[in-house]
Amino acid sequence: MEPIRAMLLPGAVLPAELAYAALIEALGPDVEANAKDLELYVYDKPPADWSLDTEVEGVVREADARGWATFHLVGYSGGGAVALAFAAKHPERLQSLALLEPAWAGRWDWSPAHAKVWKDHDALEALPPEEFMKAFMRLAVRPDVVLLPPQASVPPPWMAKRPAGIMAFVRTFKSYELDRGMLASFDRPVFFALGARSNPDDYGEIASRLSAVFPDFRLEVFEERHHFDPPHRIEPERLAGLLREHWERAASRRPAGAD
Repeated sequence: MEPIRAMLLPGAVLPAELAYAALIEALGPDVEANAKDLELYVYDKPPADWSLDTEVEGVVREADARGWATFHLVGYSGGGAVALAFAAKHPERLQSLALLEPAWAGRWDWSPAHAKVWKDHDALEALPPEEFMKAFMRLAVRPDVVLLPPQASVPPPWMAKRPAGIMAFVRTFKSYELDRGMLASFDRPVFFALGARSNPDDYGEIASRLSAVFPDFRLEVFEERHHFDPPHRIEPERLAGLLREHWERAASRRPAGAD
């Protein structure tokens, strides 16, 4: 029997191994899950020509190196934006798509409230490092959510790259052309996990907009979750079960003889 192959893309903060360790364990040994770090952090600072296409090319290289002709793609936050770009560029490589609150989903049909979210993101660049992450996190959640301070008194070394990486995402979102027509023609199942305590003007609106684009779209709301206590870390067993259902449905729709 063919193994279940899934590529897992993290957001712009946690490294992939830390972000997805609990989910990979919950998925079990019969899932060949690859938590792939972002190309963005290969260097000390983001390359001047970095864009979502840089990440798309990195996913292609990783899949080719593993001999994966097709696979399931899962993306959270910034990695979710990469996953959308990959689906638009290489739909033939995907068996399914799973989006865990993608950070961005194109520049069409924005409401005034969603446009304000992105105006507020622009203002982050002027903040000093000690204020940047707190302000960034606050934008992602409902006003009544209490965000806990980091447990570690000394930030891990990789954290120093994150403000510049986050702003690299914000900048590329302003110019990147995500092909809505290609997404609308993507006929494989698309799963979207949404935290009910995340900012509804951001991730809630993205879910609503994408539900009108993808022909096979399923939304699952996690009532107690928000963007910084996401289901892949806090409710990995529940998410693993939903992903398995998603992947089984995708497999049942694949043509005979497909890779």
